[in-house]
Amino acid sequence: MADHNKRKSIKEWAEDDQPREKLVNKGRETLSDAELLAILISTGTKEMSAVELGRNLLQKVNNNLADLSKLTVKEMMKNKGIGLAKAVSIVAALELGMRRRAAEVPVKQQVNSSRDAFEMMYPSLADLIYEEFWVLMLNHAHKKISLHQISEGGQAGTVVDPKKIFKLALEQNASKIILCHNHPSGNLRPSDADIKLTEKIKNAGIMLEIPVLDHLIIGDDNYYSFADNGLL
Repeated sequence: MADHNKRKSIKEWAEDDQPREKLVNKGRETLSDAELLAILISTGTKEMSAVELGRNLLQKVNNNLADLSKLTVKEMMKNKGIGLAKAVSIVAALELGMRRRAAEVPVKQQVNSSRDAFEMMYPSLADLIYEEFWVLMLNHAHKKISLHQISEGGQAGTVVDPKKIFKLALEQNASKIILCHNHPSGNLRPSDADIKLTEKIKNAGIMLEIPVLDHLIIGDDNYYSFADNGLL
């Protein structure tokens, strides 16, 4: 894109350079993340175009959309040129994207792999700024019965009571369970505390004949599976 276009508002650009027209004429997949944000931002400022505002916003999160979606409206408004209306539009759009993904999950309710479990649990734990611990309850055929939040903590960890997990499992008539928690830092490596807790819950499950099939750590659109890595 030519430099002279950068100094103009979107409406002043050649039609082919305008994000809205580009989306209509060339398809949404041709737009950069900054251009898609520009459509949500709608108007620029005297100093910057909407695309530049979008680009600056992305740079603040190292061009990571997962990190962008974790920002609150107030945090987004700390960026120059992003007022309340613009921030609300961006947050709403990112939330719609997450809900769309969640809506696709119920199509497959049977868990046959760690990837299946991840896809089922991810919408509940994505973009959280604090650590949460969840449990997926399954029947004997590995089909989902329910998904429950067990605890919520800070950015460094959360306290989990195994008694609460198996009380719920018994109430739900679950035959098997899968544990899951998020790492807001995005680091998927299990801590010593994660490993010890998993072993403790696993042993309790053996006694109650409700086996723990896996424990997933979720962070930034990816996951770590204890079962896949031989820790269960």
